[in-house]
Amino acid sequence: MLPSLSSFKPSENYILAVDDSLDNLILLQTLLEDEGYEVELAGSGAEALQKMSERSPHLILLDVMMPQMDGYEVTRRVRQNPRFPFIPILLITAHDRSSVVEGLDNGADDFIRKPFDMEELLARVRSLLRLKHSIDEREAMLQQREDFVSRLTHDLRTPLVAADRMFHLMQSGSFGELPTDMLTALTSIIQNNQNLLSMVNMLLEVYRHDAGQKKLTFVACDLPALLQSVVEELSPLAEEKNLDLVIEFAPQGAEKALVEQVLGDQLELRRVFTNLIGNAIKFTDEGQVRVRVRSVADEAGADSTRWAVIDVMDTGPGIPPEDLAEVFQRFRQGNHRRAGSGLGLHLASRIVEAHRGSLTVQSEVDQGSCFTVKLPAANAVAIA
Repeated sequence: MLPSLSSFKPSENYILAVDDSLDNLILLQTLLEDEGYEVELAGSGAEALQKMSERSPHLILLDVMMPQMDGYEVTRRVRQNPRFPFIPILLITAHDRSSVVEGLDNGADDFIRKPFDMEELLARVRSLLRLKHSIDEREAMLQQREDFVSRLTHDLRTPLVAADRMFHLMQSGSFGELPTDMLTALTSIIQNNQNLLSMVNMLLEVYRHDAGQKKLTFVACDLPALLQSVVEELSPLAEEKNLDLVIEFAPQGAEKALVEQVLGDQLELRRVFTNLIGNAIKFTDEGQVRVRVRSVADEAGADSTRWAVIDVMDTGPGIPPEDLAEVFQRFRQGNHRRAGSGLGLHLASRIVEAHRGSLTVQSEVDQGSCFTVKLPAANAVAIA
């Protein structure tokens, strides 16, 4: 159980005071330690950053005017360093409003002007420490929730896999021949169990990507072969609905070169395209689903970056404009009767981002949708 904000004591707070004046540092240290705070001193911006890398403070009291590295630069570096958690920064300045605005724009959370009133300083310290503990508590709760989801999906997956194997043994007659009506019911049970297992597996994959725990194996992937394989695998679903499922390769540019290889995790990329093409088939009742592969370059010249661009286009119902901005959010379910768990597109987006690519969508109601995957090329092969 997490402690309430009111339960935090000054002794549980570590404050880093930064100033090039030793007299100012001693004054701050005496004032804060008298209140029960643990205080560390730094005489320069560089020393402060070094101390922060060794131990993260709960609050930074930062003088603006310091030689070599001023308070603005220290603030920028703290905010730009992803290794640092959120640390409130209280700027101490003797200057005018414009310097305060610059400090706040660079990421500081509050300021106080010299000469400062002792009680006002302590009040601002308490306020920023409450903010720090509030954010830490929220992040801890989010982490607990993510850990719970991870454990839950693991615990659910084991009996679902065991049940799936048992059901298939029953279906194959391993435990004796079953009546026709029981086989029919068993087939439905197997399908429902597999759907649930698929959802649990997807939730687990989403957690791994969101938590940064997913390990990708990057190799040179034959993109046309990968896409052709996915299209062939999903063709029976399209045929059941009398849909045309086509794939076309459309090189663009002066050299007419098609990107044939991308550097990526083949299994994860397959998951992306299976989801996008499968969704297109699922939501399209008539017409076609078209997969178009093309190449683009950022700019002309030898140093230009070439990209493989894959468009998955359908003639389905389209996505309402108000839903487009949130279509890749986790657990975002559309209003369509066939809407799924809201995990597939979120997972596809995270996978593509992990490959330093992008996934975007364009859609018009009653006209269809086009999902576009853009991936950096491993190399390009000229075609006739």
